Amino acid sequence: MTLIHERVSLAQQGKNETVICKMKSGWLVLGDVQFLEGYCVLLADPVVESLNSLDSEQRIDFLNDMSIVGDALLAVTDCYLINYEILGNTETALHAHIFPRYKNETEERRKKPVWFYDWQNAPKFNKEKHGELMQKIKSYLEKNIITK
Repeated sequence: MTLIHERVSLAQQGKNETVICKMKSGWLVLGDVQFLEGYCVLLADPVVESLNSLDSEQRIDFLNDMSIVGDALLAVTDCYLINYEILGNTETALHAHIFPRYKNETEERRKKPVWFYDWQNAPKFNKEKHGELMQKIKSYLEKNIITK
């Protein structure tokens, strides 16, 4: 079982405090670290190995949900760009990283992938600190799409 399986199971039980909302294709959560405020992860539910494990309609739903989260981040934060990444090398379960990018990042960081950030010392998710941002994202999504 992967970390993604565990996180989805906790979300289904209402025990994952990083959950922003349930979307058509899965669970939207705020990232465990917030070196870029608003960093989100879309966790497929049901959990599958990869995007290629889904049928055409499910793929469209997942990719559409992913892009709509980007719209929400553009609307509720000061970011100017969204980076989307679907990897799966470490956690072999479909999930998408959604990174807001900010003009106040150093030029060196802004031009490189987010993986060059110091993840170990990055600000950690904190419900009290990030709750308002989570609510803004959720409200945007509820007003602009149908969430489940």
